[in-house]
Amino acid sequence: MTDLDQRITSVLREQAEGEIDTSRLLRGSRALGRRRQVRRRATTGTALALVGVLGFTGAIRADVGGLAGRMPWTAATPEAAPPPVPPLADGVPGARDRPDLVGTDPQVLHLGLDSSRARYLGWSVHASNPIESIRFSVGDGHPVLLEVSPVAKTLDDTPIDGFPVQAVSGRLTFDGAVLRVAGTDGLVTSWQPFPGLYARAATLRGDVAALKRVSGLVRWDEARRCTGPVRPTTLPANAAVTGCSVDAAAFPKGLTVQLTVFRAPSSNMWIKLVYGAEMGEDTGRASNRDLGGRPGFRYPDGTRLELLGLPKARLTVDFAWPFPGDGPPGQVNFTEADAATVLVGTKVARDLTRPQTWP
Repeated sequence: MTDLDQRITSVLREQAEGEIDTSRLLRGSRALGRRRQVRRRATTGTALALVGVLGFTGAIRADVGGLAGRMPWTAATPEAAPPPVPPLADGVPGARDRPDLVGTDPQVLHLGLDSSRARYLGWSVHASNPIESIRFSVGDGHPVLLEVSPVAKTLDDTPIDGFPVQAVSGRLTFDGAVLRVAGTDGLVTSWQPFPGLYARAATLRGDVAALKRVSGLVRWDEARRCTGPVRPTTLPANAAVTGCSVDAAAFPKGLTVQLTVFRAPSSNMWIKLVYGAEMGEDTGRASNRDLGGRPGFRYPDGTRLELLGLPKARLTVDFAWPFPGDGPPGQVNFTEADAATVLVGTKVARDLTRPQTWP
């Protein structure tokens, strides 16, 4: 998914409880998205069409370490480099004891995995929907996406990356049956692990055995922190982090972390850290902003600010709807000053490849 896709998805998620003119949004975004797609293909060859994601009110899947051209949750972690594992959240009840807490705290996953039999590839929490998700590989490495919510309709209405937008809408039975997605090799199963919680697992690879193993790999009685190597310490007044997404599928060669910041009634901001072991030190962008004595760069479109000088990494804040005049009705943007406040106060781990050093 492209940066633009992620920003559209995040706005739709944060506005999920309000009124959105989706037809107008779809028409405008399709047209502008096609123009941006042509430009991106001319420069990078990695653009993805917007159509098929504009209907999302679902989770952000950030691109793997900035490596384009792959569906993010299908990437496999090199066997020689175990991916990070979300740390335990001591004193926090798991989903089995408090299913009502699932998706309510963007800093907490109310479930975990048996990491001796499954490999974490990524995790996310989005408190505005609410959904918690874990991506992992089992068996011969086929990736599986597990999503849980205390609201069945939330899962039923949320599309899955790589699947047709309407592939599961209105079709989940939550009885453990496996749904084959027409026109793809995708499989989906849904069930109710216990009263008060609903689960959905999906794979693009048609591996029924992998889906059957999922329920036995989940640890419903533990809670883990949705964390990564980046942590904001200063936020604009009345703003809060409402979403957390970590993609460690390419770890240690690549890593992506994205945090969503929301302020009522409609301001959205996206903090994104992209690390790539093969990323060059010189970005080609000369500083045009001072960020607390450190070089910064304001992008020409006026909606993104970047902190320069991080080795093999980019730290950016998107602080405005990408299509001026075509955002959700009543859209109110954060300002460049808000973005600068966030960047100046954001802590980044000294060694992005050592999870034990993450703040």
